Amino acid sequence: MAGPFEGIRIVDCTAMLTGPFATQILGDQGADVIKVEPLGIGDIMRLFGTERGGMSTLFALFNRSKRSIAVNLREERGQELVRKLVADADVFIQNFRPGVIDRLGLGAAALRADHPELVYVSISAYGPTGPASGKPAYDHILQGVSGMAYAQADPLAESPEPQHVRQAVCDKVTALNAAQAVSAALFARERTGQGQHLELSMLDAALAFVWPDAMANEVILDGDFERRPAIGATYRTTPFADGHVSAAAVTDAQFRGLCVAMGVPELADDPRFATLPERSKHIVELLNHMSEPSDVPVAEALARLEAEDVPCGPIHRAEDVPKDPQVVAAGCFEEVDHPVLGRIRQPRPTVRFGATPASAELPAPRLGQDTDAILGEFDVSEAEREELRAKGIVA
Repeated sequence: MAGPFEGIRIVDCTAMLTGPFATQILGDQGADVIKVEPLGIGDIMRLFGTERGGMSTLFALFNRSKRSIAVNLREERGQELVRKLVADADVFIQNFRPGVIDRLGLGAAALRADHPELVYVSISAYGPTGPASGKPAYDHILQGVSGMAYAQADPLAESPEPQHVRQAVCDKVTALNAAQAVSAALFARERTGQGQHLELSMLDAALAFVWPDAMANEVILDGDFERRPAIGATYRTTPFADGHVSAAAVTDAQFRGLCVAMGVPELADDPRFATLPERSKHIVELLNHMSEPSDVPVAEALARLEAEDVPCGPIHRAEDVPKDPQVVAAGCFEEVDHPVLGRIRQPRPTVRFGATPASAELPAPRLGQDTDAILGEFDVSEAEREELRAKGIVA
């Protein structure tokens, strides 16, 4: 059985993380994703981080389920080739800085003029307008601008300092929004017969992600209200004799169970902590009580917490995650043979479709690996392909 996007073709002119992650999701779900890369090194993420044979693991995981064609977009003939690809495509996605793609003759107005059914996706850091619209930015820059780094400050510290989330969270949440938006636009096209231009900024995606919980005190604009610490203040790890544990107690019953398991049952009767509203009000004081190290082993601590029906789990090191019994039982990872990296472990597609299963069997391609095959599908002859290579238009 094929994936839900079988028959959908996507021309992917994105690089780095945000666009590639979005198109990887759609490719896993059956879309034919043609990744258009510049000549030379291609997408710079090929060389970033842990690698073997000139391909990074980061590139491999964010660019599976795609084919690669290397095209020189600085040349008119390269632009013509991309327009030829778009003529048979359902989606075009790009993440150049605003204005760059238009100068290449591949902007939304130009491509959709001939193909009004095309879903055209523009991803940028700040959006097409405003004083920062043309500025370069990476994930950690957006973490700062959106307030996300501020939200990571430790509320128990004497002088709380902003901290970055040490992964590309803004990139990835933008990618998830982009993949969902493409799905919605294709659904709308089924009803109307018309495509549309989707504009998505990392700033918008980051703000939508961080604002409801981390910035709750900035939501109400009029009148008095009771300000409370963000729920992220409760995100603590508890050190035990041989590792760390995360535990969360939201309901009063869970909190009482947590107190019993931690050997401080009297805290459950303290009027400052006895109810959820009071715990929210006094969360910093409560954390000061609950953050002391314990000489109890992790296994025993988890057993005590589970006996009281308190949500809890171990804090795994990266190498321990694939061994977790739930991860193993649920089949969260799959092992595949990659032609460059060898045997690799990768997360399986997250959504398990009952009738149209997603698949991550197609490995991330070498740069230009599919140039000949793709151009052949568009009736570009072998002689013409050789000429294009000789002139530095494709590779």
